[in-house]
Amino acid sequence: MKIAFIKPNMISGTPGDSMEPLVFAILSALTPARIERCLYDERIQKIPFDTPVDLVAVTADTFNAKRAYQIAQAYRQRGVPVVLGGFHPSLCPQEAGEHADSIVVGDAEDTWPQVVADAEKQALQKRYVSSYGVFGQQQPDRSLFHDKGYASIRLIEHNRGCRFACEFCSIRAMYPGPMRRKPLAHVMRDIEATPGTHLFFTDDNFHADLASLKAVLHELAQRKVRWSCQISADIAKHPETIALMARAGCISVTIGFESLDRNNLEQMGKSWMADDYKRIIATFHDNGIMVYGTFIIGYDYDTPAVFERTLEFALQNRLFLANFNPLIPTPGTPLYQRLQSEGRLLFDDWWLNDAYRWGDCVFQPARMSAQELAAGCFGLRKAFNSGRNIIARFPGLKFRHTDVYKAGLYVAANVVSRRELHRKQGRALGGGSPAPESGHERNRAAVCT
Repeated sequence: MKIAFIKPNMISGTPGDSMEPLVFAILSALTPARIERCLYDERIQKIPFDTPVDLVAVTADTFNAKRAYQIAQAYRQRGVPVVLGGFHPSLCPQEAGEHADSIVVGDAEDTWPQVVADAEKQALQKRYVSSYGVFGQQQPDRSLFHDKGYASIRLIEHNRGCRFACEFCSIRAMYPGPMRRKPLAHVMRDIEATPGTHLFFTDDNFHADLASLKAVLHELAQRKVRWSCQISADIAKHPETIALMARAGCISVTIGFESLDRNNLEQMGKSWMADDYKRIIATFHDNGIMVYGTFIIGYDYDTPAVFERTLEFALQNRLFLANFNPLIPTPGTPLYQRLQSEGRLLFDDWWLNDAYRWGDCVFQPARMSAQELAAGCFGLRKAFNSGRNIIARFPGLKFRHTDVYKAGLYVAANVVSRRELHRKQGRALGGGSPAPESGHERNRAAVCT
């Protein structure tokens, strides 16, 4: 028996920032050794649809769901059974079930072995539902990634889930229970078995709790590795821990600031975030850690003035990188349900709608037009990623230990970010053709009608 693991591309073309799909290293480790396995990552290679396989496993998030369904159809037409898993099938199981022979809802650690056993007997069930009881016991099998040409950053998982329940976030919709933690010894085993110059912790919040965070930091400090993570801003209440992060090799952190408006933060369920962002960023900078800030534009208290204000903040605080995302309601989240109940969704299933393009607005904002939101976010992204601003942001970073590696990472990451912004803007999901007009012109014309 041969299984093909498939990572769909969101749009056509080759991204410049593709990292290893850790989920397939986990699935490969859970697959009996007698079964042949291969990985087709459409972001970096064409899928050889006519190469014989006995089972196809596709991971799908909402942005690449359309392409995942296209891939599933192509294999099913060839008589190959398809299993869909990941965030989107877990949050939209009925929809996903219409495009596959079987779906996996939730984690795969406790369901994948049964999927494989049933596939060998040609008796796949329509749906496998995780009990969320098994996590972090198996060492990922990264042999699938050899010679694939991924970015040199290697992915490591410590925690799964998040302590917070933000309205817009799909994490708590996917993992409604408490955060789960991989045994520390297993995390260190994975790190020692993972070659690479830079580690990235995939945890949605590296700060699950202070005790476990300090425990992993002490271990990392002994191994002299470079790493980055996503972490909640409340870690700034513990400056001594940030100093420990720096000593343990932390190069950069990603923080979801989301909004500069307290009313928006309260609506999101992030009122705890309404602190002094400048002080938070400065604390990281003083320890030589770069800050990648993410923002969501379009919550109900945002007006067109939000774009200039947010750009000014990001530039003044010398953010390493930044995402300025138009608010996108993900199915299965409280935000999606709220906007749908208020009759404000312009596309109920925007991820499948042929009219949708990356960067579009999919709902009616409260204090600006849909066109203003889409065009404003694109303009904000372009301004932040201009060559002049990339240069201007770098000298102000207060590195105590500035080195060639950090400088090189800063330059490389910003060049890739700028290129990806222009590559994706206005493109159709599912591998379609580029939009006929530029982002600004199209957004002014008819972005969400």
